[in-house]
Amino acid sequence: MSNLHTAMLEAEAITTKERGQWSMVMTRFFRHRAAVISLVIFVLIVLFAYIGPFLWKWDYKIHSEIPSWVGPSLDHPFGTDKAGRDMLGAMMQATKQSMNVALVVAVGSTVIGALVGACAGFYRGWVDSVLMRIVDVLFVIPFLVITAAIAGAIDGGAQWYHMAFILAVFGWLSTARAVRAEVLSLREKEFIEAAKAAGGSDWHIITKHLIPNTMSVIIVSATLQIAFAILSETTLSFLGLGIQSPDTSLGLLIEAAGASAFNEHWYLFYIPGLMIILIALTINFIGDGLRDALDPRQTMVRR
Repeated sequence: MSNLHTAMLEAEAITTKERGQWSMVMTRFFRHRAAVISLVIFVLIVLFAYIGPFLWKWDYKIHSEIPSWVGPSLDHPFGTDKAGRDMLGAMMQATKQSMNVALVVAVGSTVIGALVGACAGFYRGWVDSVLMRIVDVLFVIPFLVITAAIAGAIDGGAQWYHMAFILAVFGWLSTARAVRAEVLSLREKEFIEAAKAAGGSDWHIITKHLIPNTMSVIIVSATLQIAFAILSETTLSFLGLGIQSPDTSLGLLIEAAGASAFNEHWYLFYIPGLMIILIALTINFIGDGLRDALDPRQTMVRR
């Protein structure tokens, strides 16, 4: 009887399953419907750009057997341009190169911004003053003017890696400010004092304690940097100062469309334009979802 009573108590007991921080973050993120839908769309865009060229019969180059000025059809779903280039193949390459720029900028600018912001917040004093004055000065300089000037000075025209480097060098400012604000509050916490008392070096404390604890800000910032890089590269390429032919990018496709895009050859302008809008929107929704999921003030998931 005692065994039966014990079994009944165990069956009625409320059990909880402990979850780690990242498990709760993922749960909160997948409850953000717009972010999840955007993530699916963004993955499809990445597959389109990086896997699509291996599956489609035409590349982004000019072929003599491709007719000019053909509208969207079964043979050429995105049509062809004046030179006889399949626009679906060109869209795949253009999206790939724009994404290459965006991903490199996201990583590079986030690393620079995280290190600068963490050092400014940790050391404070004159170090903070110098670093933040540099940030203020760079914020004042018109971004498009300075990047266009550097890109235009490159012999032979800018390639995608040139654009990625230029945008990364000037794209870390907002990340640095956000990380600095977080570090200013974290540096007074007990675990930082314990790390100092244990003899941890400044570099060890910054890289092993402060930066990992600002990861929520860093991840969201890195996500939004993708949209920033896509739009910046598009603008520069449209002005003729970004990625140069014979390579291509989304901005270069729009620039090449010319005035004819607003008449009978509408697809040359609107299809690349729609891709740019789609990438920017999905990245912003993903960033919103990550911000909500990583915010410690969100309701905790207990089961």
